[in-house]
Amino acid sequence: MDLEKPPAQQPPEGCLAVAIRIPVRIVVLVLVLPVRMVWDALAVAGRFLDDTVFRPLGRALLWLGRAVFVWPFVALWRYVVVPAGRALARLGNVLVVVPCVWLYRYVLTPVGHGIAWVARGIGAALAWVYARVLTPVGHGIMWLLKGIGAVLAALGIGVYTAVAWLVRHLVVVPARWLYEWVLAPVGRAVAWCAKGLVRLLGVIVTGIGVALYWTARILLVLPAFAVWRWVLVPVGRVLAVIGREVGAALGHAWRVAGHISLAVGRFLGTLFRWIFVEPVRWVYRSVLTPLGHVVRDTVLRPAAEAAHAVGRTTRQALASARASVRQARADVRRMLFGEPRQREAMARREPAAAGTRTLGSSTTALTKD
Repeated sequence: MDLEKPPAQQPPEGCLAVAIRIPVRIVVLVLVLPVRMVWDALAVAGRFLDDTVFRPLGRALLWLGRAVFVWPFVALWRYVVVPAGRALARLGNVLVVVPCVWLYRYVLTPVGHGIAWVARGIGAALAWVYARVLTPVGHGIMWLLKGIGAVLAALGIGVYTAVAWLVRHLVVVPARWLYEWVLAPVGRAVAWCAKGLVRLLGVIVTGIGVALYWTARILLVLPAFAVWRWVLVPVGRVLAVIGREVGAALGHAWRVAGHISLAVGRFLGTLFRWIFVEPVRWVYRSVLTPLGHVVRDTVLRPAAEAAHAVGRTTRQALASARASVRQARADVRRMLFGEPRQREAMARREPAAAGTRTLGSSTTALTKD
């Protein structure tokens, strides 16, 4: 058993396809190559703009939108709406829920119990009236109605029987005799005549239809069939071959133009790198970097150290000035208002803490001085 899929057999190509393939591919390549190069240039420019402009701009707009629209509403919800809602909930609980619960428990519930007790009493009274008064009266009325209904039913049966006998002998029997001996023979005769007339009209219409069919077939169908078979079908096959070859040429030319555009792009990229990028890199690495190091070591670092020293001296001078001002203010307050009163020591309930033990003191009774 062969497990490999056999290659697809291509239909044999005609001489027309082989003759128009190479010129069509050349013309299509000449037309498609500028379009493909412009398309690749636009794609590269679009990727560059997306990486350098659109994506950072989108991130900045997203951050700005969050800062302008999202974060204020979040802060408003978190620090204004939520506390206000909680306060309103507590206020509503105190002003509405608690009074409603008290009203339901101590006013509406007793009133409802009283109304239910009165309703139960009224219901018991109505049940007694229904059982002892209305039920016997209703039974009597129903017995009377049953008797009247029996009498009316007997009268109705008699009247129905008489009317049915009269209708049968005065209407049904004469109508049946009229249908069997008059209408049925007349209808059969009319139906036989109608069938003959329909057959005659059918034969006439069939003959006219056959004549029109052969006339239309000879005058319209056969010429149209000949035009279709000997003109339109060959022209369509030629146009199909041309269209197929043009489509294949477009695909082939697009792929070839892509390779050419890629080679041209690589060449231009290499040329740009050797003309612009490499000189700039060499200038940055060989000239600007050593010059920057020299400037940093000879100018910026001593300037920074001098600035630090000046800042340190300034801070020390300011600290000394603040201490002098504080001392002068204390001296002026002392001259104007005198020495501040010392706080009196208050008697403490807790015993004073014992002094620390030294070499010249003792805590025992035998060694105390």
